[in-house]
Amino acid sequence: MLADGVRIWDQACSIVKTEIGPAAWGRWIEPLAFRGLAADTARFDAPSEFAADWVRRHYAEEIAGALNEAGARCAQIEVNVGVTDAGVGVGVSAGAAARTLPEPGEAVLRSAPLERRFTFDQFVVGRPNELAHAAARRVAEDDSVVYNPVFLHGGVGLGKTHLMHAISWRIAERTPARKVLYLSAEQFMYRFIQAIKKDNTMAFKEQFRSVDVLMVDDVQFIAGKNSTQIEFFHTFNALIDSGKQIVISGDRAPGDIEQLEERIRSRLQWGLVVDIHPTDYELRLGILQSKAEEALAREPSVRFDPKVLEFLAHRISSNVRVLEGALTRLFAFASLVGREITLDMAQECLADLLRASDRKVTIDEIMRKVADHYNLRLSDMTSARRARAVARPRQVAMYLAKTLTSKSLPEIGRKFGGRDHTTVMHAVKRVESLSDTDSQIAEDVELLRRMLEA
Repeated sequence: MLADGVRIWDQACSIVKTEIGPAAWGRWIEPLAFRGLAADTARFDAPSEFAADWVRRHYAEEIAGALNEAGARCAQIEVNVGVTDAGVGVGVSAGAAARTLPEPGEAVLRSAPLERRFTFDQFVVGRPNELAHAAARRVAEDDSVVYNPVFLHGGVGLGKTHLMHAISWRIAERTPARKVLYLSAEQFMYRFIQAIKKDNTMAFKEQFRSVDVLMVDDVQFIAGKNSTQIEFFHTFNALIDSGKQIVISGDRAPGDIEQLEERIRSRLQWGLVVDIHPTDYELRLGILQSKAEEALAREPSVRFDPKVLEFLAHRISSNVRVLEGALTRLFAFASLVGREITLDMAQECLADLLRASDRKVTIDEIMRKVADHYNLRLSDMTSARRARAVARPRQVAMYLAKTLTSKSLPEIGRKFGGRDHTTVMHAVKRVESLSDTDSQIAEDVELLRRMLEA
């Protein structure tokens, strides 16, 4: 019966694609996994709750109509969240061949649901994340294991999960026979606990150690959970010894995760440890431009001032999720009320986000960071010493004070030992000029900026 349903669904896909267009079909319908047709109901799995809800609300009628036109009896569709293309589950994606169903009662090791939009094509690359992106692509596109494990770490909303999902999608596309398992550390612990309760730990071990690529997100979650850490350690070792690829993510470097067993910390540091730095202005602007193009494709009637993107990239530096959420809110507001997205509208619509994202960097904090970075005394920032080893860092600190705070030039001058505002102005211009010709100064300024904005 499933084969008949698959044949009908394949025909229905062509009808739906013609009706809604290839762009909408590729974004919302193609990622669906067809689960069967029974009792006048067609059942599908979507890669996320958002995608499932969107399909239910916008495409249920088109899908049901297409199935009926293809010869089925379909009164309604049911869309749940489940494993689609990249999982080790079962089902048929739109336009894809059927996979082999498991025997009744057979255990299936299932990946966590994957976001279809989290692909390499949708990942905007910049200096803060270029190494992480390159490492992820190497894992996804090279069948040999070069770096093992790959450990990605960084703050919230910097792209760790996006890259892990992208690895899964690319492997499923290139080498679908490889078994890829992606899940969070919390899910690893939950499945381990369930295996203990059911006295089925051997099956748990066999399943986890039979994969070709294991990816565990937010590993800091298992810190302090002794039994789970022990099982994770043995699973890790077994896969490494078998030449299988492991990709791990965390919110901190392995050495900074408290209550993580020393032997696990040591193993995680074996391979390639990659820090995803906080986004800089250029990367934030690139992300916004990419997302704005997608939004305009969905809402072509919305009028949009491109200067809004520059404004948001400057003002919202906390993380990419907040940045994307701000843009989504603007387009929703513009579409619903019929207003153009202008700077004034953005400030009105995003007042709460902008207040939360206002920089709270102080001049005192800047002086401390700069003094520490250049191995100087804090008093050197305000002293009369003119030696270059002191004067240049002081100028860098003045430049950062001007660009990262709302203080005036006279106020900055007073904080730096009662200096005149023209001294501050000279320092700002000097650092700007040096940043264009001296790579070391440029790197120092960018690093200090990231530390202060983090």
